Amino acid sequence: QELLVESGGGSVQPGGSLRLSCATSEDYVYSRNCLGWFRQAPGNEREGVAYIYIGNGGTPHYSDSVKGRFTISQDNSKNTIYLEMNNLKPEDTATYYCAAKYGRCRTWADFTYWGQGTQVTVSS
Repeated sequence: QELLVESGGGSVQPGGSLRLSCATSEDYVYSRNCLGWFRQAPGNEREGVAYIYIGNGGTPHYSDSVKGRFTISQDNSKNTIYLEMNNLKPEDTATYYCAAKYGRCRTWADFTYWGQGTQVTVSS
């Protein structure tokens, strides 16, 4: 049983938009923890995209490559986070993974729980 389930990937032309979702049925994975998005393109290392702390003082954090184009958000009534991706570029093509770790975010390291990934392809 997957604790984190992603959805919303697909193919889009450059300049287009997609929204990814990540849901968990387990409150101990979601509440007062750090949830984030990572991506990995073929031949590349996995890189952090965005993360947010689900609790008071949860300020979103983004990698420089997506800042201003991607937005991470949350719906606590659904134990779900989203990644709104706008102005997509071919270099955004990758498998996107949702991840969670206990406590506050601080760094990209030490995420404990991972989803199965969803493919995003940006191509004309």
